[in-house]
Amino acid sequence: MPYVNKPRPYKKEWKQEEARGEKKPRAARARARYAMDKKGVDRAGKDIDHVIPLSKGGTNSSSNLRLKSPTKNRSFSRNSDHTVKRNKPKK
Repeated sequence: MPYVNKPRPYKKEWKQEEARGEKKPRAARARARYAMDKKGVDRAGKDIDHVIPLSKGGTNSSSNLRLKSPTKNRSFSRNSDHTVKRNKPKK
């Protein structure tokens, strides 16, 4: 609990995220969640999956979004350095 006696420096943390390059992917995922909520989709207990990943040039258009269970969405084959081997889930 590092911020017991002082307020949390949100501005500083946001700038650090931006400097590390974490701001854009996080914001894109938030836009995808907002788009599903706006359509009225009940996504309780589900993950939003991008058919074509954002890192591979995918978009947040409704045709590129789908709901998947967390176990299916997070079960990609990994290399020894924990990077995704290919973009197909294990069978």
